[in-house]
Amino acid sequence: MATVGAGRAGTGLAWVLGGVVAGAALQLQQVSLGPPATGWACMVAGLLLSWAAWRWRGLRLRPLLLLAAAVWIGFGAAEWRASMRSQQALSPDLQGRDLWVTGWVAGLPQPFERGQGFNFDIESARTPGGVAVSVPARVLLGWYADRNEDSADALPRLRAGDRWQFVVRLKAPHGAFNPHGFDAELWSWEQGLHAVGHVRATAAAPPPRQLGSSPRYLVERSRQWVRDAIRARIADPAHAGVVAALAVGDQRAISRADWDVFRATGVAHLVSISGLHVTLFAWLAAAGVGRCWRRSERLCLRLAAQQAGLVVGVLLATAYAVFSGWGVPSQRTIWMLAAISALRLSGLHWPWPLVWLLAGAVVVTLDPWALLQAGFWLSFIAVGVLFAAQRPAAGRLTDLLREQCVVTVALAPVTLLFFGQMSLVSLPANLVAIPWVTLVVTPLALAGVLVPPLWDLAGWSVGLLVAGLQVLAAWPLAVWSIAAPPTMLAWAAIAGGLVLVLRLPLPLRLMGLPLLLPVLLWQAPRPAPGGFELLAADVGQGSAVLVRTAGHSLLYDTGPRWSPDSEAGSRLLVPMLRALGERLDVVVVSHRDSDHSGGAAAVLGAHPDAQLWSSIDDAHELSTLRSLRRCEAGRRWRWDGVDFEFLHPQPADHESPSAKPNALSCVLRIAAGGRSALLAGDIERPQEHRLATTWAASGDASPLRADLLLVPHHGSRTSSSPLFLDLVRPRVALVQAGWANRFGHPAADVVARYRERGITVVSTVHCGAAHWRSREPLRVDCERVQRRRYWHHVAPGE
Repeated sequence: MATVGAGRAGTGLAWVLGGVVAGAALQLQQVSLGPPATGWACMVAGLLLSWAAWRWRGLRLRPLLLLAAAVWIGFGAAEWRASMRSQQALSPDLQGRDLWVTGWVAGLPQPFERGQGFNFDIESARTPGGVAVSVPARVLLGWYADRNEDSADALPRLRAGDRWQFVVRLKAPHGAFNPHGFDAELWSWEQGLHAVGHVRATAAAPPPRQLGSSPRYLVERSRQWVRDAIRARIADPAHAGVVAALAVGDQRAISRADWDVFRATGVAHLVSISGLHVTLFAWLAAAGVGRCWRRSERLCLRLAAQQAGLVVGVLLATAYAVFSGWGVPSQRTIWMLAAISALRLSGLHWPWPLVWLLAGAVVVTLDPWALLQAGFWLSFIAVGVLFAAQRPAAGRLTDLLREQCVVTVALAPVTLLFFGQMSLVSLPANLVAIPWVTLVVTPLALAGVLVPPLWDLAGWSVGLLVAGLQVLAAWPLAVWSIAAPPTMLAWAAIAGGLVLVLRLPLPLRLMGLPLLLPVLLWQAPRPAPGGFELLAADVGQGSAVLVRTAGHSLLYDTGPRWSPDSEAGSRLLVPMLRALGERLDVVVVSHRDSDHSGGAAAVLGAHPDAQLWSSIDDAHELSTLRSLRRCEAGRRWRWDGVDFEFLHPQPADHESPSAKPNALSCVLRIAAGGRSALLAGDIERPQEHRLATTWAASGDASPLRADLLLVPHHGSRTSSSPLFLDLVRPRVALVQAGWANRFGHPAADVVARYRERGITVVSTVHCGAAHWRSREPLRVDCERVQRRRYWHHVAPGE
């Protein structure tokens, strides 16, 4: 057996493997891609440098040549893969147009309120005039029930592999862009989904037609059959969702309530088909095959039992990953297992750091965007920590406890970096949940495919686990949150966590503590007294604005609700506020419309001490969550030298039975140091006219003027009247609207009205979350601009 140690050969391999990863990481920093041939040119340059390093082996700079060669190769490989994917982008000319498409339902259709979503592999596409057009090979579609229908039951039941023909409208994926938020466009890019859209099942469109089915989607159809059988077998939908997730990888089947419990207890990684499940499956398969193989002398003479176990284990783990949906995390695990197994089969013996680097380099080469995913870093660092901290065995239970403690300590800074919080009960929760899920629930979920009654036991075991986790999650200190630290502090904390668990003398390990302290003590900077900041969150077609002073925070509106299980509060605002270290003092819900109030329940639940101000009536469901204070003209207060005052509605407006929700929108003005902002909600021309004439008649319109105006009603034609704009005279007009929204907000003539007056118009469609400071009234920092990378969508007009 050949051995690679820590000598010159081992050092050279480390330079090469590390350089490949570094090259891919550099490529991910690009705002735009180069010409198509860039990737090949970079790889050729790397190969030439490699030849030079091999040719001049005695050169002192040889390690640097190896590193440079590997960096070029890693960069070029990532660039080439990115160029290939970019060719699948949807043409801007086809966005929002009716297209007649034919293709197959791919993957598991997902039912939701009033519709269903599914991946669709397009075979052909043409315009209504019959002209063939090129569209992405795979798109994400939604099929919604007609508004006159009570539910989605009237829609046809889609099955994986069914061939359909229907009219669709497509658009480029365009996700929300908020500080420390989830990058939905990166997820779409990595999944190969370069367009999203919906089926046009309207009277004006030709009726959809089913054209048969394809056997090439047999695995996906089998997964759907298993998922539906689990749902029909297990009475409790929540338990059935967890069993289906473990059996076929359908994580969207898990209820939101259960996800909250799993995250609070730090076991969310166990209820999805993750690297842990695939690795365990491979290990069990390899052990079982090896034991059976040893019983045959003839087989052992042909191939050693250990090698046979490795090969069959990886193959069976691959089959399991395919049946569970072939998700990106499973793919990475299979590549890592295949690389390590190939190394062992080749007879090479490498020290663990090189094996670890090899696994990482293989994954990054095949999927460079893994470097931006929390799941990759959590699993990669966990494996490295276990390699580095391994000790002689002291007993199975002792080993399990020690390894879980080591991984928990080492991953705490990583978890805080990516999620802004960590579970303080994850250690006891995982000590029970890991063996229970991997050795009881998952085997029962898989065995139920052959013996369906075992699904009943799987559902019962899930219920038992969830009940125990709920007890832990209910502990007041179950989850600890901190503001997201700067990147350098975060990496220092990760290094500190690793030092604490390495096999080093105790004094050296304790040196990791000072590296952790800056993160633990970090607090996000706030405005100075006498100043304030606005952060207009990117919530799509809705409104949510965070107002911060030196010591207080207010949230004006809470974004939209998309469905009973999906709203902007829990998905966007609560994580953003947590990452910013915010504790809200006041939540203002301008009016009852769901695009402004949809996330209020989640936000109020996460900030139990916040006051609720609104124009909603006492019968609204939000009034049961918090004592309600009505926003009325003339109500004012002062924080840290900053004045807050409601200008609308009038007290009598609340009593008017004919008042529409938009007409009751809370209009809030914030002022300090001669600078001001006006948050106008969804008021329309009559309310604008009353505000304008009231202040104009007083002879002093200054209380209505503002440096920044939150454009009324998202830029609808019913608002932003000339008289109102002439009195407010904003320098910056901020529009909160969704990309390609069905209302056409902001209207082109409204935008033109602002620009005619020399007012800068900033839209969250192009800007993402917009950050404005009273001390710099002409400057708006755009999250989408600052964090832009080549996979992000550039909306027309940017």
